[in-house]
Amino acid sequence: MLTLQNPNGLSRAVVALLAGNIVFDVPLALIDIRSLAAGDTDLSDPAVIGSVDLNEAYVVSFLVYLATVVVFIVWFHRLRTNAEVWAADLQSRKPGWAIGGWFVPIGNWWIPRGIAADIWRASRTEPYAADGKGELTLLNGWWVCFIGGSMADWISMQLYKRAETVEAYDTATVWSLAGYALGIVAAVLAILFVRRLTSMQHTKATGMIPAAQ
Repeated sequence: MLTLQNPNGLSRAVVALLAGNIVFDVPLALIDIRSLAAGDTDLSDPAVIGSVDLNEAYVVSFLVYLATVVVFIVWFHRLRTNAEVWAADLQSRKPGWAIGGWFVPIGNWWIPRGIAADIWRASRTEPYAADGKGELTLLNGWWVCFIGGSMADWISMQLYKRAETVEAYDTATVWSLAGYALGIVAAVLAILFVRRLTSMQHTKATGMIPAAQ
C-alpha cells in the first residue's frame, strides 16, 4: 500500500542547489560577455580572474549541477509517488518514469514535463477539475527555458570544438552566453515551481499552512 512521503526537506535542498547554480552561472556568463567584448579567442587555456581559477570554477559549477540533477530527480520521484496516492488514474506514466524519463534520448524533451503536469493536477485541491487559465504557465515557462538552455549549451560545445577563427569562437561564445542566460532563468523558475508544488502537496497532505511561502 502506498503512503504519502514528506518532500519538504528535499525541496529545501533542491532550492539551495538551484540557487548555487545561479551563483556560478551569473559570473560565468559575465566572463562570456567580457570575452566577446575583448575579442579573446584563447578559450581553451587556463585563465584566472583575480584569485579565481576559471578551470576550477567550471569544475565546481559542473559538480553543483550534477548534485542538483540527482537531488531534483529524487524530489521529483517522491512527489510522483504522492500523486499516485491522490489520483493514480490521472497519471499517464508509472512512477518509475519520474526517474527514467529524464534519461530517454529525445523523449526527455517532453516526458518529464508531462509527468510534472500530472503531478500538479493530482496535488491541487480538485484533481479532476479542468486546468485553470494560465495554471501551468510556471511549469511551461521553466520547461521551455530548461530545454532551450540545454540545447544552447550543446550547440556552443559543438561550435567550440570546430572553431578555428575569431568569428567562429565569437559565435560559440554567443551560444554559450545564451545557454547561461536561459539556464539562469530556468533555475529561478524551477525554484518557484519546486516551492509551489511542494507547498501544494504539503497543504493537501496535512491541511496546514503551506510550507513554502
